[in-house]
Amino acid sequence: MARKAQLPSCGVERFLLLLGGPWATLIIRELLHGPQRFMDLRKALVGISAHTLTHRLRRFEQNGLVTRTAFAETPPRVVYELTPLGFSLEGILYSMNDWGNSIPEDVLMTALANERQLRHSAGSPQGRAR
Repeated sequence: MARKAQLPSCGVERFLLLLGGPWATLIIRELLHGPQRFMDLRKALVGISAHTLTHRLRRFEQNGLVTRTAFAETPPRVVYELTPLGFSLEGILYSMNDWGNSIPEDVLMTALANERQLRHSAGSPQGRAR
């Protein structure tokens, strides 16, 4: 008999099960504006690769957060839209936005400097794992 996977009991862990990883909340943020085509999402999310966006959208669709509608047209048109479950994230994202906007600029500047230092260290021979 197959053993059932242990589901996280913590709400934050459950959230991250569906939305963990880079770009996830930003994709949802863009879809809160309404149905979007793939290229519109890419334009709005500067720096995201086509591979990452495709992977995330597929994962969201599998998890019931997004629907994908393909229209039989030439050229093909595909539209992504939040499901009611996906739309239920709206309040959470607005709360994250409010919290982020309340962070003092000096704290953000320190965080940016630390992030740049980490990237620089990771790219140098001394910063790489051997």
